[in-house]
Amino acid sequence: MTVSDKDNSGYRIEARVPPVEDYLRLRRVAGLSPFSREAAEKGLPNSVFGVCLMRGDAVVGMGRIIGDGGCFFQVTDIAIEPAHQGRGLAKWIMQALSDFIETLPKSAYVSLIADVPANRLYAQFGFEETAPRSVGMARKVT
Repeated sequence: MTVSDKDNSGYRIEARVPPVEDYLRLRRVAGLSPFSREAAEKGLPNSVFGVCLMRGDAVVGMGRIIGDGGCFFQVTDIAIEPAHQGRGLAKWIMQALSDFIETLPKSAYVSLIADVPANRLYAQFGFEETAPRSVGMARKVT
């Protein structure tokens, strides 16, 4: 998908998972928690779906969907280089991921963990907060 207008010409979305180097770099520069190379090399090939936001030949943004392929899915790794933020490009990434979500089984459960204020973006794509019925929890392996 190539999207262009007077403010965002030259950007395009490619349906693919980013290479390990770009993945690690984008997570770092976008302020997401870091992962080891070993973790990225193991995890990325197991993605259900991914997109790269491209500017020329450079990967400047990304997003992924992970999961078991049928019942449970999670939107993750939405990241854009700081120099390209503030142009509505995260919405492009989410639209591509949302289009893929529409192809999933109708009973599939799709979740995400939203940092504030990104929760407003995700709400535009039908995601709703689950609290107080349920709350997000996490455990980091150390």
